[in-house]
Amino acid sequence: MRKILMVSSEVSPFAKTGGLGDVVGALPQALAKLGDNDVRVVMPRYGCIPNEYREAMEFKFFIYVPLGWRRKYCGVFELQREGVTYYFIDNEYYFGDTFIYKWNDLERFAFFDKAALEILKTLDFKPDIIHCHDWQAGMIPVVLKAYYCNDEFYQNIGTVFTIHNLKYQGIYAPNLVADFFSLNGSFFTPDKLEFHGCANLLKGGITYSDYVTTVSPTYAEEIKTIEGGEQLDGLLRARDQSLFGIINGIDEDVYNPKTDKYIFKNYDVRSCFASKKANKTALQEQLGLEVDPDKAMIGLISRLVDQKGLDLIEAAMGELMSMDIQFVVVGTGVEKYENLFRHNAWCNPQKLSANITFSNELAHKVYAACDIFLMPSMFEPCGLGQMIAMRYGAIPLVRETGGLRDTVQPYNEFENTGNGFSFAPYSAHDMMFTLRRALNIYPDEKVWRDLMKRAMHTDFSWKSSANKYVELYDRLIG
Repeated sequence: MRKILMVSSEVSPFAKTGGLGDVVGALPQALAKLGDNDVRVVMPRYGCIPNEYREAMEFKFFIYVPLGWRRKYCGVFELQREGVTYYFIDNEYYFGDTFIYKWNDLERFAFFDKAALEILKTLDFKPDIIHCHDWQAGMIPVVLKAYYCNDEFYQNIGTVFTIHNLKYQGIYAPNLVADFFSLNGSFFTPDKLEFHGCANLLKGGITYSDYVTTVSPTYAEEIKTIEGGEQLDGLLRARDQSLFGIINGIDEDVYNPKTDKYIFKNYDVRSCFASKKANKTALQEQLGLEVDPDKAMIGLISRLVDQKGLDLIEAAMGELMSMDIQFVVVGTGVEKYENLFRHNAWCNPQKLSANITFSNELAHKVYAACDIFLMPSMFEPCGLGQMIAMRYGAIPLVRETGGLRDTVQPYNEFENTGNGFSFAPYSAHDMMFTLRRALNIYPDEKVWRDLMKRAMHTDFSWKSSANKYVELYDRLIG
């Protein structure tokens, strides 16, 4: 029986802001379903956790956690769900309000990292593997090897560190990091935590973990380059033999057009072509667009930021609005992009619906209704949107980067293969050339129906990803 402890600042469905929460929500359950895995998860007990889960938690015990010269109260709550044991770290000062991330994140997550290790003795649970996610948990491998390993209980625990997005690194003043984590100056050298005069918590996780993973094979290669390495490419190249890219999955129970309670009409791969038109006309009516089941609908569900390729869409907006299409946008982000969509929706109310909000229900409706799902990201570690879209028979149009390249096979008209469309150069011209190609193919019902079926048959379940993590754990356990 493998004993696996996951540590993350976000876990769906309790608290999440993005893909990190989705992954750590699904992966432990997938590991548990494989059998022979005792999987437990540690996360903060935020004030934003829904009451239905807070009421189901059982208070276990409390301890005091050393944080530099301080001793901080740490309550531990437990909840069992889908074969996984969840532990919630409780401290009202750090996690009592509704915000997942705040101005004092260094102190908050220093406390969290120390607490995740301190509670293990009281729980009498010694994991074989501690699997840490992103910079918020990046210092666990550091302090584990700095001084916890002097205690026999903590010896021979393997560590895996997963980078979900290399851009977010947790960079702080060295004196503060040294204080909160009780580290001496020997840890703040260029081969350890030092980063251009600061301390880099993500770098700590990369340097001190036994294995480093990221969320797609292509992204694992991209982050070893100067262009994609966010100034950590040298370190990642040095750790090449211990760096692995494992593609994320999606929850195929949540994202299932056959049972989805949010969409207008349920369907499966056999009925997808006609049912998608029904979902499209219903959404057109709801959003005030021209009702036409044959008009190509493009969907965009995204954070409205540069990383997601919004500058390409901005450059091409005039051309997009001149085409015989409909464009449905759902998301929030940078003000200039929010206003871009609001203004063009006001000018073209029958073509563009700008929903500057995040609505899970509306997102599901757009997946089920749109014909083409646009995702022209500048970089994308893995991406979930394109996988969800394919599950609903929406054909992705993506840039060939990171997980988008790994999951979308471009349509080949000569062999009638592929499950989407893609372009490589980061330019609005190439994006629009590919979109026009897709729109030229769209009226051919036979070809488009085959595309939809191949997309819906693509396996994005967590089972295959979980098996790859198990192989990695077994290599580490030996």
